[in-house]
Amino acid sequence: MDIALKYCHITVNDLDESLPFYCDALGLEVRNDVAAGGFRWVTLGSPTHPDPEFVLSAPHAGRSQADGDTLQELLTKGVLPMIVFSTDDLDATFEQVRVSGAEVLQEPIDQPWGPRDCAFRDPSGNMVRLQQAAKA
Repeated sequence: MDIALKYCHITVNDLDESLPFYCDALGLEVRNDVAAGGFRWVTLGSPTHPDPEFVLSAPHAGRSQADGDTLQELLTKGVLPMIVFSTDDLDATFEQVRVSGAEVLQEPIDQPWGPRDCAFRDPSGNMVRLQQAAKA
């Protein structure tokens, strides 16, 4: 059996506000932009990797009012799970995201468990970490 991650969902307040962060700053590309039931989902992917795709959606998209309200509360508090992307050049990626105006949470550092990493907040408050594998 071969199994792999296909989609990773990222909840955001405003898709149009979030797209410059994920596309321009991180370099992802829009794969699909789908409207359904008064909401919209946008799937993004790396130009060099077919999978996984990242699905941006608002808290209430495809959810009950109560579930959407709960998700909105968690997003507002900034307690949704972090997103971790890998890169082959952390310092260059950090600089590209930093100059985009994203909130820097942690500048690049070498972690004692191996990778070099940094952290930002996306426009909705999600923590986004970038990491580069330790050099052998």
